[in-house]
Amino acid sequence: MRRKPPSASHESSTEKPGAYAKALGLLVRRERSQRELQTRLERDGYSAEESSAAMETLQAGGQLSNARFAEMLARTRSSNGYGPLRITAELRTHAITDAEIRAVLDALDVDWQELAQRQLRRHFGQGAAADAKARARQAAFLLRRGFDAAVIQTAVRSNIGESGGD
Repeated sequence: MRRKPPSASHESSTEKPGAYAKALGLLVRRERSQRELQTRLERDGYSAEESSAAMETLQAGGQLSNARFAEMLARTRSSNGYGPLRITAELRTHAITDAEIRAVLDALDVDWQELAQRQLRRHFGQGAAADAKARARQAAFLLRRGFDAAVIQTAVRSNIGESGGD
């Protein structure tokens, strides 16, 4: 491995890119929410004013979009088997508004009931709810994954039916 001359490595270690360049570099790797990007820049030592100016420039140029971030996150989480309550909670931590969250979830076109049943089969196998304790475990699993009570109840009951349960 070749080493850089001492003067070159010293120069690069003392120069800090501007907030805009840093933010753009982070956005190139993956979508981020405005809150996440702002927090990251301030944690890296950029002033609130410099960070805000970078956010405005990135939004104006279309590189930063909370709506695009929300769509990406919701699509990814639902494809990983998470329900709407968990997705909503995560989007709220990124300062996405309730109206934006509703719009994103409506646009997903996911059958939450089918997704919950698929998660049960994947995690517990076919017909795993043989008794009340097993049903409670399944319900708790789906609850942690962010499904609502009605979806959980239907999914657990349908899993009983598949097994010929009690």
